[in-house]
Amino acid sequence: MILSDSGQTHSVKIDTFNIESSNSKKLLGIKIDSKLNFDEHVSDICSKATQKLHALSRVSHFMTLEQRKVVMKSFIMSQFGYCPLVWMFHSRKLNNRINCIHERALRIVYRDTKSSFSELLEIDNSFTIHERNIQTLGIELYKVAYGLSPKIMNLVLPLNDNLKYPRQNLFSSRNVKTVSYGTETIAHLGPIVWSMIPGNIKNYSLSKFTKKIRRWKPDNCPCRICKLYIKDIGFIKTNA
Repeated sequence: MILSDSGQTHSVKIDTFNIESSNSKKLLGIKIDSKLNFDEHVSDICSKATQKLHALSRVSHFMTLEQRKVVMKSFIMSQFGYCPLVWMFHSRKLNNRINCIHERALRIVYRDTKSSFSELLEIDNSFTIHERNIQTLGIELYKVAYGLSPKIMNLVLPLNDNLKYPRQNLFSSRNVKTVSYGTETIAHLGPIVWSMIPGNIKNYSLSKFTKKIRRWKPDNCPCRICKLYIKDIGFIKTNA
């Protein structure tokens, strides 16, 4: 095996095969970069959603409200619905970009240039993409709690020994304190989200639980995206 370095590109030669390194690769529809932060993947999603948003903007005047809503949900917002638990811990900058796309889409659909983003969400009876991702995590937690998920998810979200559903501390917490050591992962956030979910819906069947949690607003989310950042001070948790 010979390791060669050509500028920024590294390669490994094994017998007659030359394997080139890459900063990112797409695997099962998800672009994975060398730092595992998925910012490149989310940026690609945003670009695709923006292109479709421009198309909707051009033809929206020929469509009814219901038709505009169907197009927005089917062709624009659906871009953010594939494997969100993999890429949901992206940068705050990208989260703002996603929200901008969502807001523009709602303005086109409802032909509303005055309402705020939060007001538009209320009119549409919907949630931000990040809130939807937290809801999706809640559904996955339910599946793990009831043994409905693939067994590999028990390694990601392990259950506490000798505890039965739906105890608040059902999931084993990870003792991490920094981003580098796992605070921005579903393994760390999962137990916290489970404790946030209203206890009265945890006894429902999966179908009813899914319907209920899709109407649940995950306030007080502890992730970095939901915290206010003040220069020279750092992140501050906020409900805004």
